[in-house]
Amino acid sequence: MVEKVIKSDAEWREQLTDEQYRVMRKHGTERPGSHEDLPTEAGTFTCAGCGAPLFEQETKFESHCGWPSFYAPAGEDAVGMSRDNSLGMQRIEVHCPRCEAHLGHVFPDGPQPTGLRYCINGVALDFEPRDQSSST
Repeated sequence: MVEKVIKSDAEWREQLTDEQYRVMRKHGTERPGSHEDLPTEAGTFTCAGCGAPLFEQETKFESHCGWPSFYAPAGEDAVGMSRDNSLGMQRIEVHCPRCEAHLGHVFPDGPQPTGLRYCINGVALDFEPRDQSSST
């Protein structure tokens, strides 16, 4: 069971930037192409709201859609999903299982081995580099 992070709206507004708040708490979408400079070294992309591990660098791929894309989450329970029928479309929303932050959506047009494309807003992600000294 994932321990939930629960904060008031005022606490989220204080912690997050205006853009992070709009995307993560109000289910917005950042402008395409605004996060093409994400780290490329080994590590884990975490939730910018609560630090939960979401995606590993090794599953990131270039989808040319304008948003960071991954073919698999960091683990079986690393992300939550729910039906999103907003904007006249049927999509699957991806959210953080700890703080319920909106991350993006998942689509069935990704590469193997999963065939999925987790299309994630870059403002919702932080990055923790993997300690390379511990792997030797």
